[in-house]
Amino acid sequence: MKIETRLAQIGNGSDPATGAISAPIYHSTTFAHPALGESTGYDYTRTLNPTRRLLEDAIADLEGGARGFAFASGMAAVHAVLTLFQPGDHIIVSNDLYGGTYRVLEQILRPLGITATYVHTGHLEEIEAAATDATKGLFIETPTNPTMQISDIEACSKLAQSRGWLTMVDNTFMTPFFQRPIDLGADIVIHSATKYLGGHNDVLAGLVVTATPELGERIYFVQNSIGAVLGPQDAWLLVRGLKTLALRMERHMQNAYAIAGWLDARDDVPKVYYPGLDNHPGRDVCARQASGFGGMVSFDVIDARMVPFILEHLKLITFAESLGGVESLMTYPARQTHFDIPEDIRNAIGVTDRLLRLSVGIEHIGDLIDDLAEALDYARDRVLSGARL
Repeated sequence: MKIETRLAQIGNGSDPATGAISAPIYHSTTFAHPALGESTGYDYTRTLNPTRRLLEDAIADLEGGARGFAFASGMAAVHAVLTLFQPGDHIIVSNDLYGGTYRVLEQILRPLGITATYVHTGHLEEIEAAATDATKGLFIETPTNPTMQISDIEACSKLAQSRGWLTMVDNTFMTPFFQRPIDLGADIVIHSATKYLGGHNDVLAGLVVTATPELGERIYFVQNSIGAVLGPQDAWLLVRGLKTLALRMERHMQNAYAIAGWLDARDDVPKVYYPGLDNHPGRDVCARQASGFGGMVSFDVIDARMVPFILEHLKLITFAESLGGVESLMTYPARQTHFDIPEDIRNAIGVTDRLLRLSVGIEHIGDLIDDLAEALDYARDRVLSGARL
């Protein structure tokens, strides 16, 4: 069955007692035992909840994994996966990644004795050069946030497997509609489900999928022990969002491709980061391992002084953090999502004070380009005239 059908049918038929098309929400925190030593399979909602289980089974199916897990946020999901490592372990990580993941690695795990080295994971030689006897894992974003670096998931997974490492892939930008890392050899897939999977900027959630039942048991132990689980109402909202994922991702990509090409033709935008552009490094790898290029576009402007004028003058596109919703959002990574990464490291990977990140929504493409054109033209003219905010 094709993924579009599986998405649309999530939850349908899950309640044979009533025939409900929309799966019910089980708000109960505890469940009655039929008798001493017997269970319906549900005892306490931290351990298992019917609504959450529907979501967890759905994401495992969509990603082609053995087990799925729903957490209270994307960062709770990332943290749960990283707790698989022990003091003394070393992890190799994509050098351009979400600042929150960097914060967990550097400010929470490093003091506990778990270290990380950051490399361009699209270059296998850099991964090999960073490896030590203590290396136990490879953590990849592809495309990365926000400069859209591309890593070959299959090649990385084969290298990791040959060394006995875990391969973890943050698939937030692409979703299983476009990219399925487990099919390419990854051990664990992570999502900030707040983004495209939810799709409406109204639910905070994280998802993890494991390739094997054994890894699933390890994640389940962490999930149940720590208790950072997704509540039933939010699980239901996420299921509802998933039902339209295929339609939304197609429109996100259609709009992003048009905007990336339009930006690439402007003389006040010296660089555009979008995997679908012919000149994007790693485009061929992305095209081979994914069925689309996603809805995220980042770009540099010629002068950092343009940035506040652009953000001030946008009318349709909202200046806000996050991404992946139906509404277009613009973010300034150096001051927002990646502020916790030291400035010299940010600059080295291209997250400079001239970089803006655009989560392209599903609005009419003409309206989006008109809004961008007015904001960019205004900012350029103001900077050339020496104006100040």
